[in-house]
Amino acid sequence: MEISQMIRHGGVIDNVDANDVFEVYKQICPKMNLPESVTAKQLYEGLCRREKAMSTAVGHGIALPHCRDIILKDDESQQITVVYLKNPIDMNAPDAKKVSVLFVLLTSNPQTHLQTLSTLAGLFKNERFVNLLKNRAGVEELASEARGL
Repeated sequence: MEISQMIRHGGVIDNVDANDVFEVYKQICPKMNLPESVTAKQLYEGLCRREKAMSTAVGHGIALPHCRDIILKDDESQQITVVYLKNPIDMNAPDAKKVSVLFVLLTSNPQTHLQTLSTLAGLFKNERFVNLLKNRAGVEELASEARGL
């Protein structure tokens, strides 16, 4: 599944007002387009376990939350939900910048997960894509730019 399709499937959640990453997860999990095999509670607990083990902040105001223990059963359920925060939060990023946008990854296998992370890393180096994030672009704009790369 292409990144653009994963973004379209996951969608965008905008203006999340939270003081820490665990509050963010608590707010967004019930809003995500989850398959029947994954509950919001399971996702919340998985994201929290991963975050407690090590920060998912990658720098430049971006985090890539994901679960180590929740693997989707089918490729069609794979998704990336883009989350824009109302106010940036500290997530112990390697560059010490506060996080303002999260890309919540749900993948069906480790190989796809690693490919997705690699593709996202490339997108974060693309000035047009980064500007879309700064302007809180919607799902279609993000997916369109991701598809073009």
